[in-house]
Amino acid sequence: MTMSNTGGRRRPPTIHDVAREAGVSRGTVSRVLNGGHYVSPSAAEAVNAAIRRTGYVVNRHARSLITGRSDSVGFLLTEPQERFFEDPNFNVLLRGCTQALAAHDIPLLLMIAGTQAERRRIVRYITAGHVDGVLLVSSHSGDPVAEELRAAGVPLVACGKPIGLGSKVSYVAADDRDGARDMVRHLLGLGRRRVGVVTGPLDTPGGVERLAGYKEVLAEAGIGIDERLIVSGDYSRDSGEAGAERLLAGAPDMDAVFVASDLMAQGVLAALHRAGRRVPQDVAVGGFDDSQAAVATSPGLTTIRQPWDRISSEMVRVLLAQVGGEDPATVILPTELVRRESA
Repeated sequence: MTMSNTGGRRRPPTIHDVAREAGVSRGTVSRVLNGGHYVSPSAAEAVNAAIRRTGYVVNRHARSLITGRSDSVGFLLTEPQERFFEDPNFNVLLRGCTQALAAHDIPLLLMIAGTQAERRRIVRYITAGHVDGVLLVSSHSGDPVAEELRAAGVPLVACGKPIGLGSKVSYVAADDRDGARDMVRHLLGLGRRRVGVVTGPLDTPGGVERLAGYKEVLAEAGIGIDERLIVSGDYSRDSGEAGAERLLAGAPDMDAVFVASDLMAQGVLAALHRAGRRVPQDVAVGGFDDSQAAVATSPGLTTIRQPWDRISSEMVRVLLAQVGGEDPATVILPTELVRRESA
């Protein structure tokens, strides 16, 4: 195969070159590039082989003029920018979604909207059609982004159930409540009875569901709820440290604590160490996520593993199905107890 030259420069391959190389029509190549509908497996294989041989690259701008799509997806984090760099879960989720979309040759645009003004600008950008759909992360109740995008007809998948929207929005989530139940049962199984909790933000699905799981298991065990053993954090390390200090002040006989994120658990361990409490001898500690923060602690953190790879791939799968015209869908994935030295 040869390409014509203009002024000594090699002409980039076109869709016509791919069709000629594959021995099919230009229309067949176009159908393969747009999802492979109504194309036989042998023709699709010939086209894909020709694309590899010619080095053809899709002209996304030209295709978007025809299809009305941008061929890109937004990853929208509605948190302050510093949280993206502090919390390892966001980076793991972003990497997984990027890899899942790469298999479809779709780029992912990172968008961070931590203020009301940033959210307004990004919603305008998205609803103008600059992305085909949005992967929404960290949606607090009262945050209007999910509802605004849904009302505008933008395909949308949230990580975690958006509070107040129910089945109106697609979402993928780990089973927060069941994971919390597993952790609290584990702590009680160690013989602990004064189990505290540092919750996540109670305007987020994870914060609400993990606290509910904690309370359910205590009720099953016939242990009354002591409000002195319940404090809230915001998933940051500092809030975990402050939460542990409040627990120690209000319930000095606490012998275990369930922390609703590994990053907060790092802060809890620091506060316990400073107070002279040994872990796990005096206070057993359990986290949630199984992030990098869990293995960076001393002692190693017993925690609940969220299946981040599956969460990422399912978010992408559900979003692309919605972009293709399917209805909203919900996926709930199981968690797993990971035992280490802290409990």
